[in-house]
Amino acid sequence: MNVMPLLLLVAGSTAVAGAARRTPVPAPLLLVAAGLVASYVPGVPDYTLEPDVVLPLVLPPLLHTAALDSSYLGLRANWRPVALLSVGYVLFATLVVGYVAFLVVPGLPAAAALVLAAVVAPPDAVAATAIARRLRLPSRLTTILQGESLVNDATAITAYRVALAAAVGAGATWAEGAREFTVAAVGGIGVGLVLMVPLHWLRKRLREPLLQNTLSLLIPFVAYGAAEEVGASGVLAVVVVGLFLGHRSWQVDFATRLQEEAVWRMVAFVLESAVFALIGLQLPVVLRDLGTYGPGSAAWYAVVLFAAVVVTRFAWVYPAAFVPRALFAGIREREPDTDARGVFVIGWAGMRGVVSLAIAFSIPVTTHSGAPFPARSLILFLAFTTVIGTLVVQGLTLPPLIRRLRLPRPPAEALTLVEAQAQSEASAAAERRLEELLADEHNSLPAPLADRLRAVLERRRNAVWERLGVVDEQTGETADDTYRRLTREVIGAERQVFVRLRDERRIDDEMLRVLLRRLDLEEAAAYREEQA
Repeated sequence: MNVMPLLLLVAGSTAVAGAARRTPVPAPLLLVAAGLVASYVPGVPDYTLEPDVVLPLVLPPLLHTAALDSSYLGLRANWRPVALLSVGYVLFATLVVGYVAFLVVPGLPAAAALVLAAVVAPPDAVAATAIARRLRLPSRLTTILQGESLVNDATAITAYRVALAAAVGAGATWAEGAREFTVAAVGGIGVGLVLMVPLHWLRKRLREPLLQNTLSLLIPFVAYGAAEEVGASGVLAVVVVGLFLGHRSWQVDFATRLQEEAVWRMVAFVLESAVFALIGLQLPVVLRDLGTYGPGSAAWYAVVLFAAVVVTRFAWVYPAAFVPRALFAGIREREPDTDARGVFVIGWAGMRGVVSLAIAFSIPVTTHSGAPFPARSLILFLAFTTVIGTLVVQGLTLPPLIRRLRLPRPPAEALTLVEAQAQSEASAAAERRLEELLADEHNSLPAPLADRLRAVLERRRNAVWERLGVVDEQTGETADDTYRRLTREVIGAERQVFVRLRDERRIDDEMLRVLLRRLDLEEAAAYREEQA
């Protein structure tokens, strides 16, 4: 087995993604562009997107990472718009876009048109999460986009299977399609519900962080494989398990949480980078297999399909956002006011991604009768151009669009105030608990150590309030910023001394690792994590 192409893909895509973090252009766009350019560089091997690899091996960890970072409470509070987008919109887009493809492409059977529409119907989980994180959208919009992208793949895959059965001659009625969708949805959720409690129990019982994180890496594959084995939706099973584990992560050992977060951030970074580069690298494949369709006709079909995908999303999101509120007073009372600017952003944020291409490449070459699958090469081409078109056109214009719309956001001072109030309540509870413990003769401590514990709690409580202070006119820093910078400087000074002592053989490498680990934890505690 030649592993060099895989190593080149991972190394090249991570390098491009790392460079993208220093530019205003979202990383997915640069990765796709780099893949497009690299696909025609002499010596670059052909990278064929294998559905048997992407769907069971790449999709589960990406969905699991997104689910861990999602808010269960936020999704529950916004279940109606999430359901309308992840289920209603995908089915609506499958029917409408399929009808447009049937009308525009001469000789395209209706079943094959629905196959194409199901392929391009779901916005991509990776693209939506990456863009939302980069642009720092208001929390409700981010929750809705993340919730949609977590569930819509299951809807699209089920719709694709029903349309494919009709296209290859296996036969499929509307009743059978509805039954398959229900079985996949209920079964996937059921498998997730069955697995989530014992998996969380096992995570809490394993005391070794290394074992716990090994289990964490296996969980999405276990959930996906178990659901697919019984004919249910592996996507939904992964999402249910991930949401539960993320909501209960506070019950796991702190060392596990620290390691798990670092491991999953690395996994997500590598996989996201690779899949977007892989999208661009598919260009020679889809052009080579275009077959009898002329480039002019294929380009025209691509433009029409891209327009149909974009228009269909707006045709769904605006009625879905405003009609229920107009008809039902309960919705108006339960949900915050809907801003038309936010609805427009959701409509424009429908980028497609690697899942659409993976589904497209899984279309069989022949039908059950042995005849070639109708217009398979054209379907692959149109799926590719739709993915590229949405990533480039919508991905490039979304950041300036959001800045121009000036979406309402809570001011940074308000968020800091909420954080400070929460920390104040927690510190007060901790101080009461500390005094209770110190009152017990079994917990007696020398006065300096007891005072140090009290000082730590006081410093933690005051640190957030200090961020509300005035900014230094000379440095542009708040007192809290200056404190954090000085903390890093003094920790750096200690770190240099420890290394020098190791080099002088006054301490060994094992002692150095213990001391550096302690400094690393102190530095991590002093600094808020920067958002990716």
